[in-house]
Amino acid sequence: MPPTRLRSSRAALGLAAGAVAMSLVMATDAHAAVLWDGDASKGTGVFEAVLCPAPGAARVRNWGDAHGNFFEFLKPAGSERCEGHGISTPGLLRNDSTLWFGWDSMTRTGNAQTVFQWKSNGGNDQNQQNYPVIMKVEDSRLKVWYVAPGEQWNAIGSAPWTPEVWHSVQLGITTSSAAGGSAEVWLDGNRIAHRTGIRTWDDLGNKPRWGTYGSTIAGVSSTNWVDAPVMGDARADVD
Repeated sequence: MPPTRLRSSRAALGLAAGAVAMSLVMATDAHAAVLWDGDASKGTGVFEAVLCPAPGAARVRNWGDAHGNFFEFLKPAGSERCEGHGISTPGLLRNDSTLWFGWDSMTRTGNAQTVFQWKSNGGNDQNQQNYPVIMKVEDSRLKVWYVAPGEQWNAIGSAPWTPEVWHSVQLGITTSSAAGGSAEVWLDGNRIAHRTGIRTWDDLGNKPRWGTYGSTIAGVSSTNWVDAPVMGDARADVD
């Protein structure tokens, strides 16, 4: 049986938009700046790769309600990760630009550990930061860190996270290989993290990862459901 769910803000907005019959022109204008659309109806091919060792599963689910299709990242006991890695058009990820990512997320428990990474490309000997921005669901809170070169972890915000409830997340990143970058995170309509003057673009670039990952939960199963990941130029494009 699926968990008890609250309709996500973006799903509710979509239904409201349909109810008032927005014109095609208005809808097109509203989404003109969307750069990548990771809608689950397109399958896991919206990601550059899926990192989910068997018997884990990254798959499209639909519980037959208004929420529609979404991704399920199921990490089994004995494995450290199940993630959607990157986007199908990686060339859109560039230095010295502003990128916004939006998605809805629901975890089975309040300890899904890493649910998002702004992951550096290349191996550990090819980057300086590994993951400049990282989010964890831990102790029933969404916690956000900026990780500076030299593995210096800086907590930049957190907020309560209720498991088995859909949450709306937006992440804005201004990419910089020097110290001109920034990052901010919005959760359910409230900004919970913000940091400027940071390095957010590693030597070989970066990409997003969604899922559930962590050595501390390797012994238990963990699930993160992710709906409608999207990338745009501004928060309004991904909200």
